[in-house]
Amino acid sequence: MDAPLAVPESADALSGKGSPLMLACALAVEERVARAGGAHVARVGLHARLPLPEGRLVSFGLAGALVSGLPPGTLLTARRVVDADGTVLWEDEALPIPGALTAVVCDAGYVVDDPVERRELARRTGAAGADTESATLAATGRLAGVVRAISDTPEQPVGRLARAAVPDGRTDWRVVLGALVAEPAGTVRAALAARRGLESLRHAAAALAPEAAP
Repeated sequence: MDAPLAVPESADALSGKGSPLMLACALAVEERVARAGGAHVARVGLHARLPLPEGRLVSFGLAGALVSGLPPGTLLTARRVVDADGTVLWEDEALPIPGALTAVVCDAGYVVDDPVERRELARRTGAAGADTESATLAATGRLAGVVRAISDTPEQPVGRLARAAVPDGRTDWRVVLGALVAEPAGTVRAALAARRGLESLRHAAAALAPEAAP
């Protein structure tokens, strides 16, 4: 089994393989920070079920850490995407993102939040982080990379906020309010962790913006 992480790669230049990269984001908040970074971006909804844009796609957004030692805000750039059984769905050179760790990313098909389940998934697949869109994007044959920022960890789960997004990626604020009432401290911690992840995504988007390419 491969190690789930590699040392941060240098980012002297982004590889040019044709058309500009299109960042495919599940959530509206991810879409906003990607636009703020100057990148081409499209919102594809949860599990990438909305119509997909043309061109070379980057699975871009937040992710849950499957292993310890990846605090919220850590950037991952994937060299491989696997499913929950460890089957390889996509493999290529990782996009060079300043400060990002090269990793294996798992599309588990659902939000994995239980600490024991996270660690078991990491053991079984060799992945360091999990999302729910990369498998669908890989199936297009147009996936050019996966860039994800950690928003939750085995020690700091996302909790009830995992249910706060509706299928098209917008936020259901009733769920957020309910989470604040039921679990105020945990919900505030999860929200602050997600904010750190989003800030990292903005910097990553700037690195992937058209003007950043050589």
